[in-house]
Amino acid sequence: MRAATLPLCLALLAAFACSSSAVAQKYPDKSIRMVVAFPTGAPYILALHISEKLRDAWGQPVVPDFRGGAGGNLASEIVAKAPADGYTLLLTSPTIAISPSLFPKLGYDTFRDFAPVTLLATVPNVMIIHPSVPAKSLAQLVALAKAHPGKLNFGSGGLGSGSQLGSELFKALNKLDLVHVPYKGAAIAMTAMLSGEVDMVVSTVPATIGYVNAGRLRALAVLAPERIAALPGVQTTAEAGMPELVVITWYGLFTPGGVKPDIVERINTEVVKLMNAAETKSKLSKIGLDVTTSTPAEFAKYVRAETDKWARVIKEAGIRADGSAQ
Repeated sequence: MRAATLPLCLALLAAFACSSSAVAQKYPDKSIRMVVAFPTGAPYILALHISEKLRDAWGQPVVPDFRGGAGGNLASEIVAKAPADGYTLLLTSPTIAISPSLFPKLGYDTFRDFAPVTLLATVPNVMIIHPSVPAKSLAQLVALAKAHPGKLNFGSGGLGSGSQLGSELFKALNKLDLVHVPYKGAAIAMTAMLSGEVDMVVSTVPATIGYVNAGRLRALAVLAPERIAALPGVQTTAEAGMPELVVITWYGLFTPGGVKPDIVERINTEVVKLMNAAETKSKLSKIGLDVTTSTPAEFAKYVRAETDKWARVIKEAGIRADGSAQ
């Protein structure tokens, strides 16, 4: 009986493999919806560029659907509930890795409801201070904060923002007593920084470089593994003796969980190709984005590492979903 059954099983497996491959070869045969977590700035430009290039490559419409709201979680919830057929994509940010530690009742599970496709681009962050703060390096800032506990403050763009978590990580690594001053958005926090309302802010390089070069703000360190061409004289956190202080803003592409691996791989191949084209790199570099692509497996590992990292920071800082901190 077993000998008779074996050929049938092998035949069924072969048929399934051929069917899966045929589906991937046929994909896409209709329009694709790209849900974008943020309707302005870098995600907006990324979405328009990727949709245009995928349309040209595949001959099918790729329609950006900008769904800002709930700090990026609205877009994630929409895609988590979409059919697992590869015709709905999610373009999002570290929100997808941070939110699980902030909001216990999310409408999605980062690792069950999504299939990572590829990292798209990254933006390094920088630690900046107001010129009135008498520190010329991270070490001096740490010494100043320890000499005056509870006197220095840091601004942020709000609960769970990269600006808050970057400063909370700096605070935790050095066991500092710093006061958090949240604002309703990174732009407002930057305005407060310029006026001297806050002493320090972690922000993306594109948002700060003009003020740094004009001498209105002081950059102490780039929170990235390598120095950047835009601020060649500013050391990295590793050079400053804080290699764990790395805060990268990133953008990535996901499908709903359960999409066939062949289709995920097909999307990955085409998107990685278009992202690494000279035209794309040139266009994105003008807005401060570094093209950074990956395999689906590499991206999944990266998202897991980011989720674990920020979960530790959020727990230690005692940040709660209601916006308060213990």
